[in-house]
Amino acid sequence: MTKGRLEAFTDAVIAIVMTIMVLDLRPPAGHGFGDLKHVLPRLLVYALSFTFLAIYWNNHHHLMQVVERIDGRVLWANMGLLFALSLTPAATAWWGGHTGNTAPVVVYGLVLLLSAIAYFLLTRALLALHPPGSRLAIAIGSDRKGRLSAIAYVVGIVVAFFEPWVAIAIYVGVAVVWLVPDSRITRVIERGDRAES
Repeated sequence: MTKGRLEAFTDAVIAIVMTIMVLDLRPPAGHGFGDLKHVLPRLLVYALSFTFLAIYWNNHHHLMQVVERIDGRVLWANMGLLFALSLTPAATAWWGGHTGNTAPVVVYGLVLLLSAIAYFLLTRALLALHPPGSRLAIAIGSDRKGRLSAIAYVVGIVVAFFEPWVAIAIYVGVAVVWLVPDSRITRVIERGDRAES
């Protein structure tokens, strides 16, 4: 499988996961604006999950811009990431129906943590194929942001057993941090483009 095919397959799977997730949203039973308050929790959980999936899609896309080759280990690591992300609709549906309860918030955090670990393993598999001075290695660097996000998820999961709303705030905080564009890969691509011209 080529790098382009891997990226196209990943795009398709993430699009399907997003589509499955939105199918769980139901319109309000009534016809007034007041009826929206019953669907608002599900809508907010959906929006957070959609944001996380969009973050992974964006980062995967940028990552592939500096990847020069892939192998079987990378394919399986990518499948691991897709497996973790495919659990998002189920976790979203459960949490959306029970927003203040402990177990759904914990499980949602576990899905976020599993996705972060899977993405980390994908980057390690890719780094194993590229020399230390490659554009990929320079762009990823120490991946402090990724490591701190995983730690935040662990903290959120533990905190969820005592204060689910604090855990939710931690999950939202991680999403906000990742919404700020990570310019490492963009800088590496621009430097490479300038060097070639």
